[in-house]
Amino acid sequence: MKLVFATNNKNKILEVQQLLPESIEIVSLESIGCFEEIPETGATIEENAIMKANYVTEKYGYDCFADDTGLEVAALNGAPGVFSARYAGAQCNSDDNMNKLLEALTNATNRTAQFKTVIVLNLNGNQQLFTGIAKGKITLEKTGNQGFGYDPIFQPEGYDVTFAQLSLEEKSLVSHRGKATEQLIEFIKN
Repeated sequence: MKLVFATNNKNKILEVQQLLPESIEIVSLESIGCFEEIPETGATIEENAIMKANYVTEKYGYDCFADDTGLEVAALNGAPGVFSARYAGAQCNSDDNMNKLLEALTNATNRTAQFKTVIVLNLNGNQQLFTGIAKGKITLEKTGNQGFGYDPIFQPEGYDVTFAQLSLEEKSLVSHRGKATEQLIEFIKN
């Protein structure tokens, strides 16, 4: 089975492809000729994921799945949340986002946070949503060089290292995206 993954993020594609069974092949947006930026103007993580999946299905006619992920920090009332990728501004990068977050938490005693991923699957005219959550806390500084995004400052529950210090395989066992992908795989198998 071939499914379009509605993302241009090569890190996400790698992370998800290694979780999927060989019977499911990911097709990139590039492969279907989709080079435009897909709008992500939803007010929630769910809305953004639905928007991306529907864009590919409606404009290109493919069965596909899309995800959206946000980091929700308790001391910041759930921020950056849906704005995680552009927390420090539209032209920012991961370092800018992490620096802004660490600065916002300078005096915070509660550093609990969670990553939330929602995967939307458009398959045979039906739509399904799968949600994965990884609970943890924001560290005081960046540590590790694996992963991407906020991984160097997120320490998952039960670990004394950040996501950025775990191998891709280790991270996938406990990550938000790993949990949502597991649900996606179970659904497709059945």
